[in-house]
Amino acid sequence: MNPEMNPNIRKGRLRPLITVAIVLVFVLIVGFNAVSTVQYGHVGLYKTFGRLNDSVLEPGIHLKIPFFQSIIQVNTQVTKAETDTSASSKDLQPVSTHVAVNYSVDKSTVFNLMNNIGGAYDSIIINPAIQEIVKEVTARYKAEDLIGQRELVAGEISELLTKRLAKYDLIVNEINIVNFKFSDAFNQSIEAKQVAQQQALKAENDLKRIQIEAKQKIAQAQAEAGSLKLKKQEVTPELVQLKQIEVQEKALEKWDGKLPSVTGGATPFIDVGQMTGK
Repeated sequence: MNPEMNPNIRKGRLRPLITVAIVLVFVLIVGFNAVSTVQYGHVGLYKTFGRLNDSVLEPGIHLKIPFFQSIIQVNTQVTKAETDTSASSKDLQPVSTHVAVNYSVDKSTVFNLMNNIGGAYDSIIINPAIQEIVKEVTARYKAEDLIGQRELVAGEISELLTKRLAKYDLIVNEINIVNFKFSDAFNQSIEAKQVAQQQALKAENDLKRIQIEAKQKIAQAQAEAGSLKLKKQEVTPELVQLKQIEVQEKALEKWDGKLPSVTGGATPFIDVGQMTGK
């Protein structure tokens, strides 16, 4: 019988190969589990048997104990948290505020944050803090002032939130009040007030225009009266006589030497000598 056809012999030859393959697979698994990568914009912390190590790992490849140790990653980039808050203004108007907060984690103290709060710090710390502080600041202002002094309101919220989150090593980078939403009745009253203000402004502008036009007419009339007065002052008997002479001279220049024909009635008397200067 051919030895190569013997099943026992074939199995005996395959066993070393199978063993080597198993060892290689095990080594590969162990190798993969012995290395971990911390992504850019993050820092890492070793977690061994559920316990965190306070050594902060920078982005890059790091070794770890396979199966017993892991590396948790914490995002240190600027992150946005958006929250809707319902509150009442100083004049008891219901106000819904949509706030966007940009924050980041201080990587030098990330161990304290993760060890004391955990990875859900946004829902445990940030959102409740935003809710409470927005309600507190909103209650200090009347509803109309919330609209007209939005930057001041945002500044107060940012100041209080910065102090609150600093206790947990969280950094507030920027806060924006995206929108204030009021009741329909309040919106209608604001609209009516704006319309009334616009009408009052138009009436005031019309009154000013009428006053200016009236002053212009008075000034024009005064100017015309002054001009007429000056003209009257310039008219003297000598000027009247001179004008009469100018009229007579123009009449003589146009006269053709013939007496006018008259039908019926008396012949008009004309002093020819006076006209010819004899």
